[in-house]
Amino acid sequence: MRPDRRSLLLGSAAIAAACATARAAEVPRDDAGRALDGLRSPVARVFPAGPPAAILLYTLAPDLLLGWPRSIRPAERPYLLPQAADLPEVGRLTGRGNTANLESVLALKPDLILDVGSTAETYRSLADRVQGQTGIPYALLDGRLAAAPAAYRTLGRLVGREAAAESLAALSERTLTTVRERVAAVPEGQRPRVYLARGPRGLETARQGSINVEALLLMGAVNVAGPGGSLAQVSPEDVVAWAPEVIVALDPAFAAAARQDPLWQATPALRTNRLHLSPTLPFGWVDAPPSVNRLVGLWWLGKILYPAQFPEDIRTIARDLYGRLYHVTPDDTALDRVLAGAL
Repeated sequence: MRPDRRSLLLGSAAIAAACATARAAEVPRDDAGRALDGLRSPVARVFPAGPPAAILLYTLAPDLLLGWPRSIRPAERPYLLPQAADLPEVGRLTGRGNTANLESVLALKPDLILDVGSTAETYRSLADRVQGQTGIPYALLDGRLAAAPAAYRTLGRLVGREAAAESLAALSERTLTTVRERVAAVPEGQRPRVYLARGPRGLETARQGSINVEALLLMGAVNVAGPGGSLAQVSPEDVVAWAPEVIVALDPAFAAAARQDPLWQATPALRTNRLHLSPTLPFGWVDAPPSVNRLVGLWWLGKILYPAQFPEDIRTIARDLYGRLYHVTPDDTALDRVLAGAL
């Protein structure tokens, strides 16, 4: 029996719809659900919109990195591949103190612009605007530490490094799972009250909900600065009133000064010698910047917050993770520099 005209039209429409769906599925999308029109394989040149993106990309595919938001400092160089450490400073498109402009980005001829952090509307709008004005696909990936495995897998698909991405995603998952299981075994009443001290005076901190204290949240620590989801300036009197049992410092100048300051010595943390200086080479272990560099910091935080639950040698952990993430395995002297003042 010959099909009638209506059947033919319906069949044609169904085929067209199926083809359109297939084409849409082929368009790569980022973690904000945005279509990355124009992304072509192979991706050979990637511009990092900020420090978290630069670090994530370097750990996965250092050969694709066009440059760093700020140039690598001499103290950081031994922990990175020489060819990557030599890359130029290209500025940043997002975050505080953005220093790149669209003309300079276009001049570098990237195949992809990569941003890692919040996927909220503000950052989606920025990505849409830059992608529209430059014609360069702009991928926005979820920068939360808990989302590291998914971010690796998404980036691996975008740049054609799926196997390497899966290896790093699995490493991230193992770390996060281990930390969660061990912290869950600690009764809530035994989880310490912690203050994150940022800057040379230690008076900038991050309130609960901020990406800057995600590592502490994963460790079950009680953030004495309370809720708010942002960075905040506080006074020494505030910190004394909060009575932190542990202080995690990011700046060595503050750590040295606080140990001699009677006001800071009034805190339980100083009275019990529990002010700890976070390692920062080549990137911060707890914050600054908030990217996958914090994976090794979870082990260090476990060591200082719950030593019974985290008996591993932090030097062994750090040496292994540096080799996997930074493609350079530090020797004992280099590890001594990383851990100076940290334990």
